[in-house]
Amino acid sequence: MDARREPLVDTADGNVTYGVAVRDIATGHTTAHHRGPAPIHPCASVVKLGILLALLLRCQEAGREPTAQERVSAAEMIERSDNDAATVLWHVIGGANGMDAAHRRLGLRESAAATRWGLSRTTATDQLTLLAAVFDERATPLSERSRAFVADLMTHVVADQAWGVSAAGSAPALKNGWMPLSATGLWVVNSVGRVTAGGRDVLVAVLSGGHPTKEAGIALVEEVARAAVSAAGVR
Repeated sequence: MDARREPLVDTADGNVTYGVAVRDIATGHTTAHHRGPAPIHPCASVVKLGILLALLLRCQEAGREPTAQERVSAAEMIERSDNDAATVLWHVIGGANGMDAAHRRLGLRESAAATRWGLSRTTATDQLTLLAAVFDERATPLSERSRAFVADLMTHVVADQAWGVSAAGSAPALKNGWMPLSATGLWVVNSVGRVTAGGRDVLVAVLSGGHPTKEAGIALVEEVARAAVSAAGVR
């Protein structure tokens, strides 16, 4: 992996930090950049993708399919980012302990779940590992059926939540997250997913914080996603 500390996109706002990582699915080549002292960020609602994968792993291990209600909750959680649906499935997977167990099974190394799921922490490179479990059949314990279910939900996110990594290519499948931190009032804005750029399928994860508004965060995330994909040489 080519990891660099210098930022791809700079900003005059000293509060803003971000981490971004890009992987070409075909070659596995990965690049990563970050602005700020640490690449670890609160998940906000991108943790909902992890919750869904944890649920599907549990179902596979139990030799069962998700129930009809679990499938409904999964769709609400991914397509509409419904918090109540996420909380229901959070309890099904065993809360923070269940999430951490799923992280280990999926190969995430730097992520840690929190009792309040939105405050779970992760890195852009760990999010690529999570995305690879969905979009790279060579790098996943998930069944083809489970992977197809997740990918379908990620391609049907409601229109007003389809921003973020979608700015870096076409045919996006994504999950976004956003929240103000109570301690500072500044916004966490994250976006992870798969796009097609330069005729290649790539995984992109942008995690960011310190924004004065959600809208400012979205603009920064989209600029960083475009710059990272371009720098990776797949546009």
